[in-house]
Parts: sequence; C-alpha cells; structure tokens
Amino acid sequence: MSSELSSKNFASLFKETSLAYFFGLGGLFAGFLIASYLGVFELASWTIALYPVLISAKGITSGLLSGRLSTALHLGTVKPSFFRNTKLFYTLLESLVFLTLATSAVIIVFSLFFGKLFWGLTLNDFSGIVLVILATMSMGLLLSFITINIAFLSFKRGSDPDIVVYPILSTISDVFITACYLLCLTLYFYGAFGQAVLIIIGGFVVIFGISLVFKNLHEPVFIKTIRESLFTIFLVAFLVNIAGTALIGIRNFIERRPEIVMVYPALIGMIGNVGSVVGSTSTTKLALGLLSPSFSSIKKHLKNIFSAWGASLLMFVILAFLSLLLTGTFSISSLFDLLSILFLTNVFAVSVIVFLTYAISILAFKRGLDPDNFVIPVESSFADVITSIALLASLIILG
Repeated sequence: MSSELSSKNFASLFKETSLAYFFGLGGLFAGFLIASYLGVFELASWTIALYPVLISAKGITSGLLSGRLSTALHLGTVKPSFFRNTKLFYTLLESLVFLTLATSAVIIVFSLFFGKLFWGLTLNDFSGIVLVILATMSMGLLLSFITINIAFLSFKRGSDPDIVVYPILSTISDVFITACYLLCLTLYFYGAFGQAVLIIIGGFVVIFGISLVFKNLHEPVFIKTIRESLFTIFLVAFLVNIAGTALIGIRNFIERRPEIVMVYPALIGMIGNVGSVVGSTSTTKLALGLLSPSFSSIKKHLKNIFSAWGASLLMFVILAFLSLLLTGTFSISSLFDLLSILFLTNVFAVSVIVFLTYAISILAFKRGLDPDNFVIPVESSFADVITSIALLASLIILG
C-alpha cells in the first residue's frame, strides 16, 4: 500500500479526488433544506448562528473516526470488517460516544457565552440551546455506521480511504445534521411534548457516555484518544462559534440572494474536503515514513495538494451552475457574478487551510501525538470559520 501511495501521478489523484468531491455536490440538498425552512430561523436569534456550530462540531467526531480508520486500515491495526475486528476498533467506537458527549457540553458553554455577547440571547433561550445541541449531536452518532462502511468498502475495493472517506462522509454528514437540526428545532418550538422527546434522546447519550468512561478507565487507547482530543474540542468550540457569528453577518446578504443560501453548506464542506485530503494523506505518509516531519517536506506532497485544490475549483463551477438553476435565477451575468464570489472565496480559504492542515500534521507528529486526533477535526472547523469569513469578505467586495 505504501508504494501505491507514492506512485500515483497527478492525473490519477485528480480523478480520484474529483470523484470523491462529486459527492460534495449533495451539500446543495442541505442548502435546499435550509432555504425551505428559513421560517424556523426567524423564531429565535440563535437558530441561524447554531447551524454552522453543529455542522462543524460533528466534524470533530466524524473527522477523528475517518482519520483514525484510514490510517489504521493502512497499518493493518484495524480489519475492514465490523464484526470480529480488533480491540482497537471497538475502543475507538466507545471513545467516539464519550467524545460526542464532551463535545456537546463544551459547545453548549461556548455557544451560551458567544450568544450572550453577540447573538442577543436571553435567559429564556438557554434551555433551547442546551436541548437542541445535545439532541442533534446525539442523533449524529448514527453517522458513525456510515463512516465505517465507507472506509471498509473503499479499502476493500483498492481506493485510498484517506482521499475517499471524509469527502463522501462530510456531505452525508452535512445533509444528515441539517435534517436533524431542523427536526430538533421543530420539536423544541412545538412545545412541551417535543421538548420531552429531545430530553429523552439527549439523556440516553449522557447516561451511556458516562458509563463508557467507567468501563474504559484503565484502557490506554480510550484514555489517550480522550486526552489528546480535549484540546481539539475546546479549540473547535471556540472557532465554530466564530463561524456562527459570521453567518449572522452573511444573513443580511442571503436573505436577498437565495443561491448563496443554497450553496453555503456545500462550500464549507468542499473546503473542509480539501483540508481533509491534504491532512489525511500527509498523516498516513508520516506514519509510513514516506514524508519527513518537517515543513520543507511539503514539496513531496504537492501532487496531493494541487490535485485536491484543482478538483475543488471544478466543483465550485458545478455548484455555482446548479445553485442558480435550482433557485431559478440563472443567467450568464448571474453565473459570472456568483463564480467571481466563489472563486475569490476558494483562493483565500484553500490557501490558508492547506498550510494550516500540513502544519498541524507535522507539529502533532513531532510531539509524539496521534495526528489523526487533531488534523481533520481541527482543519474541518478552521475550514468552516475561514470559509464563512472568506465568503463574507467576498460578498462585501464583489456582492
């Protein structure tokens, strides 16, 4: 497998990456859901700000799982089978449940803090934020089964899980979490019955997650995964709330430009895909000894970087075309206008995320930490923040 990783040419990498990114077009469906339920976001000021927070927060656990599985499959420490797998595999799943609970708790604290300062929250809003975040994140655990199946299937068929898994997963995750979030908002605003349902869903994960801690108190892999992920959780919680605050700024534009609403989830997903491909392939190469742990070794990773970047530009063209068609606003001038905004967003966001992702991979590896506990979770959250800010800046400059 190591020889295959180093021998692929640019055309082969571009083709494989483009096919994986193609699933990112499904992010338009998440945008369609948001556009169809804009009314629910008018019920409280925090509803629009929490959307990128939850999309990004789910990237912590989904990204960690996809990164760890991809590397473990290459190293042979995990088998491509759900049953009769290694102890590492099942311990990883158990740590994922507790990390979901821990992430929810930290996200809630930061969201309440940002909400009080920037979103205009009142004390009456606090219970809604707690219930909706916990229930949405709990429902998101179902994505773990999809992640595992994609990783195993791609590995069995000879594809590189580092390239395939997260781009496909991120799109499915965006659509699924969007649907879960809208469902939780609907239940919360429905009244006492809906809120009781949210309490049951969140309460089950709280009890189950705490029980897993007692079960794995002396399990080194579990403790190491949790310990190394805590810093990531706090960092990501801070970053994603910046993205949520930025979306409030973008809201003034998207109310009169439905194509921006449609394309937003796909944009943040696509930039995250670029970072995940660059980061996941670099961590695997570091583990296999194909890259030296120095920033200068990025020269040996340029094929992966430029193939990932080029594929994202191609997808941005398709996203612009489809979003205008689906919103009924297509014209040559509107296409040129939207492409200008998206390309400027892409150049700024990808430039930053590539160097950031590679730097995190190198620093984590040098310090003896598992890069898979940091790279994808951190870069996906940075990608959401950077893309949101880049889009806002592009709209101000060109919009």
